Amino acid sequence: MTEWVHLAVGLAALLMIAIGVSYAGRLNRHRDLLVASLRAVLQLAFVAVALRGVFAAPVTSIAVVAVMFTVATWTAARRLRPTEAALAAVMLSCGAGASVVIAIIVALPTLDRNVRNFVAVSGIVLGGTMTAATLAGRHLGEGLRRRRDEVEAWLSIGATPRQAVREVARWAASEALVPALDQTRTVGLVTLPGAFIGALLGGASAVEAARFQIVVLVGLLCAEVITVVLLTYLLGAPRQLPAG
Repeated sequence: MTEWVHLAVGLAALLMIAIGVSYAGRLNRHRDLLVASLRAVLQLAFVAVALRGVFAAPVTSIAVVAVMFTVATWTAARRLRPTEAALAAVMLSCGAGASVVIAIIVALPTLDRNVRNFVAVSGIVLGGTMTAATLAGRHLGEGLRRRRDEVEAWLSIGATPRQAVREVARWAASEALVPALDQTRTVGLVTLPGAFIGALLGGASAVEAARFQIVVLVGLLCAEVITVVLLTYLLGAPRQLPAG
């Protein structure tokens, strides 16, 4: 019981500091910080209970991954709401990126083929594609607004919308990969990622934990490259440019 009290006090202290700093810095994010933290607590509590049933009945893992995919794509598409056809583009690009990686990891099998690895890898990869899609879409929108004159100049000399936007789309896709590249470059030197720590805490040896983590990191790179390239292609021929 004491450990739960300590957990609650520690979380409350961290959240209060975050909200206080946000308020002092006039970031207007204090409500978002509170809501996001409360949602995380409730959702993880629910998942912890639900996964017991999943591990007992492996076939239900498909439903769990489907829910993850739905929430991930809806979240990314919501961030790109002003962009036409955002949801369909996000679903197709994230689905392509995640399915290739998950299929390779499960089919070879790159890791031990079990429900725990399937659910864990699927969640991590889907989360990565969600972030990559959000970044790529937002960078694309930003680039179209900032370089509107350049795009219009290409259109004025007869370029198609896709040709006019090509360089902006390439820039957006490249920028969206920066966090994943930095994470992979600095693993073990700057950070010990969650998958590595989680595997250690779960009883795996350091070698097994490192094996799991490197598969996850390279898998994330693969999934995110596919996602950002496909997404910027699908959104890279807009019928109307965003307002400058």
